[in-house]
Amino acid sequence: MQTTIETLGQLERRMTMAVPAAEIERKVGERLKRLARTVKMAGFRPGKVPLKIVEQQYGPQVRSEVIGDAIEQAFSEAVRGQNLRVAGYPRIEPKQGGSAEQLEFSATFEVYPEVKVGDIGQASVERQVLAVGDAEVDQTIEVLRKQRRSFAPVERPAAEGDRVTIDFTGTLDGAEFQGGKGTDAAFVLGEGRMLPDFEKAVTGVAAGATKTFDLRFPDDYGGKDVAGKTAVFEVAVKKVEAPALPELDGDFARSLGVADGDVAKMRTEVKANVEREVKKRLGDDLKQKVMQALLDNTQLELPKSLVDMELQRLVNGARADLEARGLKMENVPLDPTLFEAQAKRRVSLGLIIAELMKSKGLAAKPEQVRALVEEQAASYEQPDEVVKWFYSQPDRIAEFEALALEQNVVEWVLGQARVSEKPVAFDELMGKGA
Repeated sequence: MQTTIETLGQLERRMTMAVPAAEIERKVGERLKRLARTVKMAGFRPGKVPLKIVEQQYGPQVRSEVIGDAIEQAFSEAVRGQNLRVAGYPRIEPKQGGSAEQLEFSATFEVYPEVKVGDIGQASVERQVLAVGDAEVDQTIEVLRKQRRSFAPVERPAAEGDRVTIDFTGTLDGAEFQGGKGTDAAFVLGEGRMLPDFEKAVTGVAAGATKTFDLRFPDDYGGKDVAGKTAVFEVAVKKVEAPALPELDGDFARSLGVADGDVAKMRTEVKANVEREVKKRLGDDLKQKVMQALLDNTQLELPKSLVDMELQRLVNGARADLEARGLKMENVPLDPTLFEAQAKRRVSLGLIIAELMKSKGLAAKPEQVRALVEEQAASYEQPDEVVKWFYSQPDRIAEFEALALEQNVVEWVLGQARVSEKPVAFDELMGKGA
């Protein structure tokens, strides 16, 4: 089989393949003869169907299969002979005007780029640090108490932290508008469920009282019909309830899963959970900074085929996520351009990490994978069974292998780059109210 390769661009190639027609006909004939031995057809015993009838019935399909196999073989042999690394899938097209002696086809495809990671020694990476102590444990326990708070009615004006239940009606130029009316709407003052000026107006009003006030909607408000406009609201406060936090006692410990209600044991478990979460968030932050350093120091020409494939994966993933949340997406298009930057980033990092794994020997080791699996399983009641469950399916372990590889890349970069440490506040790391 004859092949020629053209360079169309930095990564794009076109291969022309010539397949001898006589060879095609010979293989078609061989396949039809084999098929005639087993094919079943009404009016004939198995294996006794005349070859001519088999050819009439199955000839076009067999010919298409033989040509496809011949092209695939020619393409694979040429790729191996030229030591090409094909990215994505080739676009196969028949060539017009070929001779009767041979069938000609072209395959247009992309190759993987050469990846040269820049001088990481010139990169700067800031590592956040945080040690979990009693203060962080106390703060977390307060959050847990707040999540389990109860509310009791009070005979006083509403204050921040209180839960209020109201009826309200809003009007624009004397007319009600969509979304501007509510009955028995309950929310906690200070949690931001309502607009700040709305909460401010309700604060200081007691149960049984009403209040009328003007409220200007922000220019970037989600409701376009009211954005930037001033509405008049009439609010009737029906109930004001003050919060009450549970006591730090055995009942509270049991509510957190400590069966014997031991408060000291509860603190130990809370600290262990906080340490795991802090470690994860610090690690995620550091990984993002390391990956950005690799991107900033590596120039890459990305194969469009790989970007398109990743783009489609992201779109499909977003669609599946929205459908899982109950949104019907059959006729709702998702704009692929929204995911383009993310797709390019993922493809770039995939190419860079693959190159570092090969050139620096950073492949994940079995003991690293095992440690990650055991760490993940430690938060469950029966960690040994969870470890067995992970190892029962190769796909599950593949995720931990990818994590271990990323950890190796991070450690390698940290060994090359200029690393500085910066203390981070617990609130900042965990998010407001953590």
